[in-house]
Amino acid sequence: MKWKIILIPYWIRFKLLLGINLGGAFEVKKDNRLGKRYKIARGIRGGNKNLDNLFEIFRNAKAAEGRSPRTLEQYEEYYRHFCEYLNENGYELSLNVVTPDILRSYMHWMLHSRRRFDGHAHKSDAEKTLGLSPVTVNTKMKALKTMFTFLLKEGVIDYDPTARIGKIPEPKKRVRVLTIEEIQKLLSAPDLRTYTGLRDYTAMHILIDTFARIGELLAIRESDIDFKLGMIYFNENTVKTRRGRSVPVSKRTLRLIKELIRENKDFESEHLILSNYGEPLRDDRLRDRIKKHAAAAGLNLRITPHLFRYTGATLFIEKGGDLRHLAGILGHADMRMVLKYTNPSDKALKAQHEQYTPMNDIIKPLNKPRKTIRKK
Repeated sequence: MKWKIILIPYWIRFKLLLGINLGGAFEVKKDNRLGKRYKIARGIRGGNKNLDNLFEIFRNAKAAEGRSPRTLEQYEEYYRHFCEYLNENGYELSLNVVTPDILRSYMHWMLHSRRRFDGHAHKSDAEKTLGLSPVTVNTKMKALKTMFTFLLKEGVIDYDPTARIGKIPEPKKRVRVLTIEEIQKLLSAPDLRTYTGLRDYTAMHILIDTFARIGELLAIRESDIDFKLGMIYFNENTVKTRRGRSVPVSKRTLRLIKELIRENKDFESEHLILSNYGEPLRDDRLRDRIKKHAAAAGLNLRITPHLFRYTGATLFIEKGGDLRHLAGILGHADMRMVLKYTNPSDKALKAQHEQYTPMNDIIKPLNKPRKTIRKK
């Protein structure tokens, strides 16, 4: 039999000469001319596994770890978005398809072609613009990274396709907190003669008073409120950091909570913030309600529930509050995270500048009357 020489990369020839096992680095294929078998692609464990099955393994594990229902919903939502992209582009839902190139194409599509609030019933066409923000894209990708990192760690798959995928640079805008006057205008908007008006009014009071996250607010049950001590307990199962904490509440807010609880007697639910049908209110619905109240109050600002957290923390510090106690209210052990919520307002910056600017010392001598004549 006549043998033919095939050009093989030098590093493969070197390993073959030394008798080094190539470790499955090449897929076995038969060369009809030689009758030999050699590898050209690695066989990946789990490579042909269905993505839905892999996601189910991941989701069940996270549910067993005690992730909040909202977190699990977000995992499902972001995974579904990725699968929709694969389906629309003709890719099968298997691990083999998920490559860094596909993931980067998905990110590019979200940044430039994905329609914001697509399918959202409460958004206007003007709001449904093309292209998601870098923050939103990074958030969606973080869920996918969490999934594949978990599957690799558990030994379900042999490689993590997201390992080399970096974050998109996010513009760092200074948070513009609300002024006292703007908060007062916003609180004057809800119609307290209606159930939804009282509910929204109370919800905004709690957000301002406790600096709570929206998920923490919506998870409050009547049993979490200590009216005697004037505290609300945010359960560790619903808090983002998984650290339960008790937060003080003002008497005014407590009176509103009591009033809302009386209205909720018509429903069979322990939750405090409910829809008109007695079901726990969804975060997107509360966001929309706050935006409507802001528009009704004549505030040309993008007001979100999280802005109350920034505003409350900033005003707390400006009024002389202590950083350590603020950390306890916010629920952060890392002081660097606390500092993120303490952006001084323009008014506070101006007041501090007027008091401490070096120009006060520079200009003062020039404003004093000059002595030109000696006393006799």
